[in-house]
Amino acid sequence: MKILMICTEKLPVPPVRGGAIQTYIAGVAPELAKQHDITILGITDPGLPDSERVGNLQFERVPGKLFHIYAEHVVRFLQGRRYDLIHVFNRPRLIGPVRQAAPQARLVLSMHNDMFTPDKIAPEDAELCIREVERIVTVSDYVGRAISTLYPSAQPKLRTIYSGVDLNRYAVNAEAQSIRQQLRTQHGLDGKKAILFVGRLSPKKGADILVRAMQHVAKRHPDAALVIVGGKWFSDDGISDYVAYVRALAGRSKIPVITTGYVPADQVHHWFWAGDLFVCPSQWEEPLARVHYEAMAASLPILTTARGGNPEVIVPGQNGQLVERPEDPALFGEQISAMLSNPGKMRAMGQYGRRIAEQRFGFSRVIREILEVWR
Repeated sequence: MKILMICTEKLPVPPVRGGAIQTYIAGVAPELAKQHDITILGITDPGLPDSERVGNLQFERVPGKLFHIYAEHVVRFLQGRRYDLIHVFNRPRLIGPVRQAAPQARLVLSMHNDMFTPDKIAPEDAELCIREVERIVTVSDYVGRAISTLYPSAQPKLRTIYSGVDLNRYAVNAEAQSIRQQLRTQHGLDGKKAILFVGRLSPKKGADILVRAMQHVAKRHPDAALVIVGGKWFSDDGISDYVAYVRALAGRSKIPVITTGYVPADQVHHWFWAGDLFVCPSQWEEPLARVHYEAMAASLPILTTARGGNPEVIVPGQNGQLVERPEDPALFGEQISAMLSNPGKMRAMGQYGRRIAEQRFGFSRVIREILEVWR
């Protein structure tokens, strides 16, 4: 089939600026293109040409950043072109314009966030979207439930396809051990129990809660350290009020807090190797953060919040633990301390997580399930 994959208007593909959806597409598209003629449509970027052929993939890029500008250019791109199937990522509002521009194409929608809420899409546009698509693929059962609660008519079209990770990239091998040692020495982490946060610095991601939890961790584990990997926005190291707040908290912490700022997407896995415990302190109903897959692939035990889709990949006591009250720094500190007190159990959790990643969360499984939807 001739297939068009349409990314969002925020970040380019490949993920030269980061981004979960962009990483997902880059992870599955090369293999999918061995069976189908695939074009990936995304936004322009100063570091990428507007049109290029990479291996068996065709990349086309149009102006974006703002949705209405991107939608206009997507429609313009489709004029005079014909595709058997168009797979739209995370933008149900695009389905109406795409259907008008491509009346004969089969349409599939992938949802990585809850974008069907009234503040994100008008009810009439949501209902049109649901009518026009063959399937709505979601990254977690939570996202599917959120959609079907608002629009029961979507239920028969929903299918959860959990995301995946590059198992080879995150594997702990001799190179990984070497990079781990380099980073730990460079940042004063030798002999420390390194607690790792990876993500954007925004209130809903909860980095401030994690920093505040360190005062409780320090009572039992003065040899701990917190590493915060990430910046204000993808490829943006600017200082927002929240970033300044987190750094001010870090400066008063009783244990060391290392803030790396933005780390390029092709280097983030190095920090997973450098950590001992991965913590996701999400304060919102997280759809299912892909950092969980990355932590498992890097053999790290996980402490995450019982919010949104995050619990769906955690087997409590096996590959991680859940925090039931994510807004409580003391509870976070207590659970982090309990995990750090049992390094043997942490190692076992990390090993179990790696096995789960190998069995269930490699890109090969994602590719297989996408092909089933396309067929």
